[in-house]
Amino acid sequence: MSRFLAAAPRHARARFRHLAPIALVAAALCGGPSAAAAKTTESAKWEFSVNSGRLFSAGTQPDVIKGADYTAAQLAYIVRPNLAITGSLGWARSRDVSAVGSPKLDIFTYDVGAEARADKRNLGSAITFSPFLGAGAGARSYSYRNLPVDTASEPAGYVSAGGEFGYHRIRLRLELRDYVSGFKPLKSTGGSELRNDMAVMVGLRLAR
Repeated sequence: MSRFLAAAPRHARARFRHLAPIALVAAALCGGPSAAAAKTTESAKWEFSVNSGRLFSAGTQPDVIKGADYTAAQLAYIVRPNLAITGSLGWARSRDVSAVGSPKLDIFTYDVGAEARADKRNLGSAITFSPFLGAGAGARSYSYRNLPVDTASEPAGYVSAGGEFGYHRIRLRLELRDYVSGFKPLKSTGGSELRNDMAVMVGLRLAR
C-alpha cells in the first residue's frame, strides 16, 4: 500500500484519509475483547462462499472500465468469534470503453484481509444478523480477452463493510468493498494510473 500512497495524486490521498477511520474501527474491533469471546471458547473453523454482484467505478477513471458482473469465491478462517482472516478470488467481465471497439477485459482480483465481526443480534423468528468491517491487500490482473496484449498486474487494497443474516443453517452475506488499484488503459502513453472501484456482493452458504 505504501507504493500507492507515494505515487498517488492529491485527490487519491484525500480519499485514503477518508477511508482511514473505517480501517481504524475495524482494527479496534479486532483487537478489543468481546463479550461473546469471553463467555465461550469456540474452536477455529472455515467458511466458504461464492458471491455474485457488480464492480463499478467510484470516481477515478470513470469512463475507462465499464461496470461489470462480478463473481468472487471467499474462504474465511475463523480465528475467534469476532475475528476472521478472509481470502478472496474475484472475476469481473468488463470492457475497456476508452479503446476503439471497447475490447473485452477480464479483471481478476486476489487478496487477503482481516474481518472484524460484531456479536450476532437476534432479529426474532430465528433470524440473526452480524455486521462486520474489514481491510486487506493483494493484487489485480487485467487481461484483454481477444487482443494480443500481455496481462498486466497491479497491487490492490480495500476496505469493506457488510453483514450476514442467518436463518437456521442458511447464511446470507451482503458486502460492499472499496478497492484502490492501478490500471493502464490501451490508449494511455504513460504509466499506470490509480483507480477506485466499488464491489457490491451477495452470497449464500450453509453453516455447520
